[in-house]
Amino acid sequence: MGLEQIYTQIITENSRSTEHKYQVQGPTQVVEGVNPSCGDDITLQLRVKDGVIEDAAFLGDGCAISQASASIMIDLIKGKTLEEAQHLSEVFLGMIKGTVKDEDQLDQLEDAQAFKDISHMPARVKCAVLGWHTLQDAVAKADKSTKAAAK
Repeated sequence: MGLEQIYTQIITENSRSTEHKYQVQGPTQVVEGVNPSCGDDITLQLRVKDGVIEDAAFLGDGCAISQASASIMIDLIKGKTLEEAQHLSEVFLGMIKGTVKDEDQLDQLEDAQAFKDISHMPARVKCAVLGWHTLQDAVAKADKSTKAAAK
């Protein structure tokens, strides 16, 4: 089985998975992300305690690319600090833009590397990055909440 087939299988399996599609109990961050060009819509829910993402899930509908990308993202960020989640988001978005090519950095993305060549399909890029942009919004919101609580 070639690498492209493996990536296709990863995306297909994650797009169908419901493992990360549920209502988080006591979420501290709830952020909606919408891709108006194709109708993808997700609501990312995080429960953050002491700067660590204790639980994360998403609800919503969309194409296989957006759903798989969000599911793989959640797999990566659970148990990570907000800073680590932000870093992973930056690496993913850099990979999509073609600005991050270092294999050591890309290895941090694990299965999310399946989206590496999505930039060759411009209409699908917004689908792949939807969850990651929504995560960045949620991290920024969490940072503001943390700073406000510290005052």
